[in-house]
Amino acid sequence: MGNAVPKAVLYQHFARIGKALANPARLELLDLLAQGERSVEELAEAAGMRLSNTSAQLRTLASAGLLASRRSGTRVYYRLADERVGGFVEQVKDLAADRLADVERAARDHLGDVQALEPVRREELARRMEAGEVLVLDVRPFAEYAAGHILGAVCVPHDQLATRLAELPRAANIVAYCRDRYCVLAPQAVRLLRECGYSARPLDGGLPAWRRAGLPVASGATA
Repeated sequence: MGNAVPKAVLYQHFARIGKALANPARLELLDLLAQGERSVEELAEAAGMRLSNTSAQLRTLASAGLLASRRSGTRVYYRLADERVGGFVEQVKDLAADRLADVERAARDHLGDVQALEPVRREELARRMEAGEVLVLDVRPFAEYAAGHILGAVCVPHDQLATRLAELPRAANIVAYCRDRYCVLAPQAVRLLRECGYSARPLDGGLPAWRRAGLPVASGATA
């Protein structure tokens, strides 16, 4: 009994995960890494953060066991330690949304009224894809699409959509998706498509949730 680890020390180790998540910048980096492996430089650019700050935040997440890394030349690449990390972060978000009224208000301010866009659930999208009834549009940056995307999805990054509308068939029923349900890219894309006369809805959730559900995912430059 005298060699038993004191309970307080045990709980201190548990608390390391909470401490690692207790920073908005680190949560954003985890969201970005849920899309696939990225270098420190790529993450800094995507998050709009200083390189030194990005590196420090990533080291904190790695020290808590949430990230793994590798070095290639002068660059360091990070990835989620495993799929459970992404799932846990989504559970934290869901719990916050259930318990904190501020989350819903902040999400509506950020995303607008997404429910008015009639989000498509994963099961419905999978069924419609199998029946050939829908065009799936990935509006994330191309690097994220190449790292992993819904099998059969077409990549048109959000910032290119307005100039590439002619590539999309007018008669198509389009479902657009991005990183997760709090990502603004898909709702914005759907609004633009509807304004231009297309039939479009967003996916309820993003690529990581689709992957965790065991639905088909591909990687590489082409679908």
